[in-house]
Amino acid sequence: MTSPSRPGSVPAGATSEGDAILLGQGPVRLDVFIDFQCPFCRQFELSAGPAMAGLIADGRVNAAYHPMNFLDGASTTRYSTRAAAASGCAADQSRFQEYMRVLFVNQPPEGSAGLPDAELAALGEAAGLDQAFASCVSAAPYLDWPSYVTARAMADGVNATPTVLVAGQPVSPEADTIAAAVASVTRAG
Repeated sequence: MTSPSRPGSVPAGATSEGDAILLGQGPVRLDVFIDFQCPFCRQFELSAGPAMAGLIADGRVNAAYHPMNFLDGASTTRYSTRAAAASGCAADQSRFQEYMRVLFVNQPPEGSAGLPDAELAALGEAAGLDQAFASCVSAAPYLDWPSYVTARAMADGVNATPTVLVAGQPVSPEADTIAAAVASVTRAG
Protein backbone atom coordinates (compact mmCIF):
# COMPACT_ATOMS: atom_id res chain seq x y z
CA MET A 1 0.00 0.00 0.00
CA THR A 2 1.36 3.40 -0.90
CA SER A 3 1.26 6.27 1.54
CA PRO A 4 -1.27 8.99 0.86
CA SER A 5 0.06 12.14 -0.76
CA ARG A 6 0.83 14.94 1.66
CA PRO A 7 -1.47 17.92 1.04
CA GLY A 8 -0.01 21.19 -0.21
CA SER A 9 -0.79 22.92 3.10
CA VAL A 10 -0.40 21.57 6.61
CA PRO A 11 -0.88 23.64 9.77
CA ALA A 12 1.89 25.10 11.88
CA GLY A 13 2.94 22.75 14.64
CA ALA A 14 2.29 19.65 12.55
CA THR A 15 4.38 16.53 13.03
CA SER A 16 7.16 15.92 10.52
CA GLU A 17 4.77 13.54 8.73
CA GLY A 18 2.16 16.33 8.63
CA ASP A 19 -0.55 14.06 10.02
CA ALA A 20 -1.08 15.56 13.48
CA ILE A 21 -0.61 18.66 15.58
CA LEU A 22 2.18 18.17 18.11
CA LEU A 23 1.76 19.65 21.58
CA GLY A 24 4.41 19.54 24.28
CA GLN A 25 7.97 18.31 24.33
CA GLY A 26 7.90 15.53 26.90
CA PRO A 27 9.79 12.25 26.46
CA VAL A 28 6.74 9.99 25.99
CA ARG A 29 4.83 10.07 22.69
CA LEU A 30 1.06 10.19 23.01
CA ASP A 31 -1.04 9.86 19.83
CA VAL A 32 -4.71 10.84 20.02
CA PHE A 33 -7.00 10.19 17.05
CA ILE A 34 -10.21 12.24 17.16
CA ASP A 35 -13.13 13.30 15.00
CA PHE A 36 -14.85 16.56 15.91
CA GLN A 37 -18.29 15.06 15.24
CA CYS A 38 -17.64 11.88 17.28
CA PRO A 39 -19.78 11.88 20.45
CA PHE A 40 -17.33 9.50 22.16
CA CYS A 41 -14.48 11.90 21.33
CA ARG A 42 -16.49 14.68 22.97
CA GLN A 43 -16.96 12.55 26.05
CA PHE A 44 -13.24 11.73 26.05
CA GLU A 45 -12.19 15.39 25.75
CA LEU A 46 -14.62 16.62 28.39
CA SER A 47 -13.58 13.93 30.88
CA ALA A 48 -9.89 13.34 30.10
CA GLY A 49 -8.95 16.64 28.42
CA PRO A 50 -7.78 18.39 31.59
CA ALA A 51 -5.57 15.43 32.53
CA MET A 52 -4.15 15.31 29.00
CA ALA A 53 -3.44 19.05 29.15
CA GLY A 54 -1.69 18.47 32.48
CA LEU A 55 0.55 15.75 31.00
CA ILE A 56 1.51 18.15 28.21
CA ALA A 57 2.03 21.15 30.51
CA ASP A 58 4.08 19.09 33.00
CA GLY A 59 6.47 18.08 30.21
CA ARG A 60 5.65 14.38 30.54
CA VAL A 61 4.40 13.82 26.97
CA ASN A 62 4.57 15.12 23.47
CA ALA A 63 1.00 14.68 22.28
CA ALA A 64 0.16 14.29 18.61
CA TYR A 65 -3.50 15.05 17.94
CA HIS A 66 -4.77 13.57 14.67
CA PRO A 67 -8.04 15.30 13.63
CA MET A 68 -9.78 12.82 11.35
CA ASN A 69 -12.86 12.98 9.15
CA PHE A 70 -14.34 9.52 9.74
CA LEU A 71 -17.81 10.94 10.29
CA ASP A 72 -18.16 13.19 7.25
CA GLY A 73 -20.95 10.89 6.10
CA ALA A 74 -22.82 11.57 9.36
CA SER A 75 -23.20 15.22 8.34
CA THR A 76 -24.75 16.85 5.32
CA THR A 77 -21.91 19.39 5.06
CA ARG A 78 -18.69 17.41 5.66
CA TYR A 79 -18.58 18.83 9.17
CA SER A 80 -15.72 16.60 10.36
CA THR A 81 -13.50 17.86 7.53
CA ARG A 82 -14.47 21.49 8.00
CA ALA A 83 -13.96 21.42 11.78
CA ALA A 84 -10.60 19.64 11.43
CA ALA A 85 -9.52 22.19 8.81
CA ALA A 86 -10.54 25.00 11.19
CA SER A 87 -8.49 23.34 13.95
CA GLY A 88 -5.52 23.65 11.61
CA CYS A 89 -6.14 27.39 11.48
CA ALA A 90 -6.11 27.42 15.30
CA ALA A 91 -2.81 25.52 15.25
CA ASP A 92 -1.36 28.31 13.11
CA GLN A 93 -1.84 30.58 16.14
CA SER A 94 -0.67 27.94 18.67
CA ARG A 95 -4.22 27.58 20.03
CA PHE A 96 -5.09 24.07 18.78
CA GLN A 97 -5.72 22.63 22.25
CA GLU A 98 -7.99 25.50 23.29
CA TYR A 99 -9.95 25.42 20.03
CA MET A 100 -10.29 21.63 20.15
CA ARG A 101 -11.94 21.94 23.55
CA VAL A 102 -14.31 24.67 22.33
CA LEU A 103 -15.29 22.51 19.34
CA PHE A 104 -16.13 19.56 21.58
CA VAL A 105 -18.04 21.70 24.07
CA ASN A 106 -20.11 23.06 21.14
CA GLN A 107 -20.32 19.78 19.18
CA PRO A 108 -23.40 19.52 16.96
CA PRO A 109 -25.44 16.31 16.99
CA GLU A 110 -24.18 13.48 14.81
CA GLY A 111 -26.27 13.34 11.64
CA SER A 112 -26.88 17.09 11.59
CA ALA A 113 -25.45 19.59 9.13
CA GLY A 114 -22.89 20.59 11.74
CA LEU A 115 -21.89 24.11 12.55
CA PRO A 116 -21.62 26.52 9.60
CA ASP A 117 -18.18 27.95 8.80
CA ALA A 118 -19.18 31.34 10.22
CA GLU A 119 -19.89 29.71 13.57
CA LEU A 120 -16.64 27.70 13.43
CA ALA A 121 -14.87 31.03 12.96
CA ALA A 122 -16.87 32.75 15.72
CA LEU A 123 -15.98 29.99 18.21
CA GLY A 124 -12.36 31.02 17.80
CA GLU A 125 -12.92 33.99 20.08
CA ALA A 126 -13.66 31.64 23.00
CA ALA A 127 -10.31 29.95 22.30
CA GLY A 128 -8.39 33.23 22.28
CA LEU A 129 -8.06 33.43 18.50
CA ASP A 130 -8.05 36.65 16.50
CA GLN A 131 -9.42 37.90 13.18
CA ALA A 132 -6.63 36.15 11.26
CA PHE A 133 -8.17 32.87 12.46
CA ALA A 134 -11.58 33.81 11.03
CA SER A 135 -9.90 34.74 7.74
CA CYS A 136 -8.11 31.39 7.69
CA VAL A 137 -11.36 29.48 8.30
CA SER A 138 -12.94 31.43 5.43
CA ALA A 139 -10.00 30.79 3.08
CA ALA A 140 -9.98 27.08 4.09
CA PRO A 141 -6.33 26.26 3.25
CA TYR A 142 -6.49 22.95 5.16
CA LEU A 143 -9.57 21.30 3.64
CA ASP A 144 -7.39 18.55 2.10
CA TRP A 145 -5.52 17.92 5.34
CA PRO A 146 -8.14 15.87 7.31
CA SER A 147 -8.45 13.29 4.51
CA TYR A 148 -4.66 12.89 4.56
CA VAL A 149 -4.65 12.52 8.36
CA THR A 150 -7.42 9.92 8.12
CA ALA A 151 -5.76 7.95 5.32
CA ARG A 152 -2.48 7.78 7.24
CA ALA A 153 -4.26 6.73 10.42
CA MET A 154 -6.22 4.02 8.64
CA ALA A 155 -3.03 2.76 6.97
CA ASP A 156 -1.60 2.42 10.50
CA GLY A 157 -4.64 0.40 11.64
CA VAL A 158 -6.66 3.10 13.38
CA ASN A 159 -10.31 2.35 12.67
CA ALA A 160 -12.16 4.14 15.47
CA THR A 161 -12.16 7.40 17.36
CA PRO A 162 -11.10 8.18 19.96
CA THR A 163 -7.99 6.02 19.72
CA VAL A 164 -5.11 6.68 22.08
CA LEU A 165 -1.58 5.30 21.78
CA VAL A 166 1.08 5.69 24.45
CA ALA A 167 4.55 5.04 23.03
CA GLY A 168 2.85 3.32 20.09
CA GLN A 169 0.72 0.98 22.22
CA PRO A 170 -3.09 1.29 22.32
CA VAL A 171 -4.63 2.18 25.67
CA SER A 172 -8.18 2.80 26.81
CA PRO A 173 -9.15 6.44 26.24
CA GLU A 174 -9.51 7.22 29.94
CA ALA A 175 -7.43 9.71 31.92
CA ASP A 176 -6.28 7.27 34.62
CA THR A 177 -5.32 4.57 32.11
CA ILE A 178 -3.37 7.04 29.97
CA ALA A 179 -1.56 8.51 32.97
CA ALA A 180 -0.66 5.02 34.22
CA ALA A 181 0.67 4.03 30.78
CA VAL A 182 2.75 7.22 30.57
CA ALA A 183 4.14 6.56 34.07
CA SER A 184 4.98 2.98 33.10
CA VAL A 185 6.83 4.06 29.95
CA THR A 186 8.66 6.76 31.93
CA ARG A 187 9.81 4.23 34.56
CA ALA A 188 10.93 1.77 31.88
CA GLY A 189 12.63 4.56 29.92
